[in-house]
Amino acid sequence: MKKTISQAVIYLILILVSIIMIVPFVWMFLTAFKTTAETTQIDPFVIVPAVWQTQNFSNVVKAMDFVRLYANTLGMIALRILCAVLTATLSGYAFARLEFKGKNIMFGVVLLQMMIPVQIFIIPQYVMVSKLHMTNTLFGLLFPGLVTAFGTFLLRQAFMQLPKDLEEAARLDGCNIPKTFLYVMAPLTKSAMVALGIFTAVFAYKDLMWPMIVCPDNRATTLASALAKMNGQYQQKYPELMMAALISCVPMIVIYIIFQKQFIEGIATSGGKL
Repeated sequence: MKKTISQAVIYLILILVSIIMIVPFVWMFLTAFKTTAETTQIDPFVIVPAVWQTQNFSNVVKAMDFVRLYANTLGMIALRILCAVLTATLSGYAFARLEFKGKNIMFGVVLLQMMIPVQIFIIPQYVMVSKLHMTNTLFGLLFPGLVTAFGTFLLRQAFMQLPKDLEEAARLDGCNIPKTFLYVMAPLTKSAMVALGIFTAVFAYKDLMWPMIVCPDNRATTLASALAKMNGQYQQKYPELMMAALISCVPMIVIYIIFQKQFIEGIATSGGKL
């Protein structure tokens, strides 16, 4: 009886938390089809629009080039994932399995980078991109994600959990360090790589400050930056803003539906949270 009551309480709490998390998305969806007057009136009980305003969709599509924004955003995410996984896997293996002079000091520098706010790096990063004449380009969007301190730490921990017997067996079979890494150790850390890919994709998708600084041109910016630029100085068109946000959510929803299993396995394996 006590077990049944405790399970019922747990399920009730989970249902309430789920409802609380879903409410903002439902509110965004309903607001996207309202008029501006409906979104700004004081009456809190006007939730469903009286007349569904589909022209908000056409207005947003005309004002924003979503095809180009999708291409910029997804291209940046894909390249950041590729660079993060590649560099973090190599550096993580080196810090976890190889012995070289100054290893602990260098890894301490990596940890120090994780402790410093990312905003501190914006000015030197922008100066480097500007000197390379790569502003308003995909490389400019990619630049801060070429390497990742968090990914290095995550993959180092994954490699450290593997038994040393694997390396010794590979060495006896004639494998050198690159072959041991490529054929023996790296395939065993796929879950950590998936987790890093998930974190990188989410962080890159919602990154706002860097795209607004390095890509002020609307043709080269991302979805998050384009949404921020929709905020007017003297007035807010909330229905169109919510419609644009609704359209911008589509890529991540589709990616999650396709890679749902990998998302869950990666988060569960890494022990992290988004």
